[in-house]
Amino acid sequence: MSIETELQARSESRCELCGATENPGVYEIPASPGEGAEACVLACETCRTQIEDPDKVDANHWRCLNDSMWSQTPAVQVMAWRMLDRLKGEGWPQDLLDMMYLEDDVRAWAEAGAAGLAADAIVHRDSNGAVLEAGDTVTLIKDLNVKGGGFTAKRGTAVRGIRLVADNAEHIEGRVSGQQIVILTQFVKKSN
Repeated sequence: MSIETELQARSESRCELCGATENPGVYEIPASPGEGAEACVLACETCRTQIEDPDKVDANHWRCLNDSMWSQTPAVQVMAWRMLDRLKGEGWPQDLLDMMYLEDDVRAWAEAGAAGLAADAIVHRDSNGAVLEAGDTVTLIKDLNVKGGGFTAKRGTAVRGIRLVADNAEHIEGRVSGQQIVILTQFVKKSN
């Protein structure tokens, strides 16, 4: 029996996430500890597209997880948890996450894949395209007027121990002239 046949039997040929009957297909869940049908869900094209491309996510489409998160199938629980975790900034997904119960091994599987998705989502790069990491030292390549600080951060100033702004790839934080400021990545270069 093929994986797709097993999934269609398990889900009655419906998307296991939203319940749609049009164009269901196999979606293999990343970071799965198992293999075969246990590591996959049957998902419609809309769900698959939004899972694979975060820029195309329509948060309202995922309100369907209110029902599918209660599935007894671990693979469905994992995908529901991952999508709710990805959307928790919307407000309502956090409420569902708070209600959701996962066995320890299923939670570990869900979190393992979510950590990979989060790490891939935002990459901070300096003006030359070098990848920046928390704790790096950067040098300003332009004089910057610090709004609210009443001073100008001069070109050539080294900013040590930067912090990355988690939700914006174009912003970092650093201490200049004793003040913590937000700096645009386009105005810095990584120091060796």
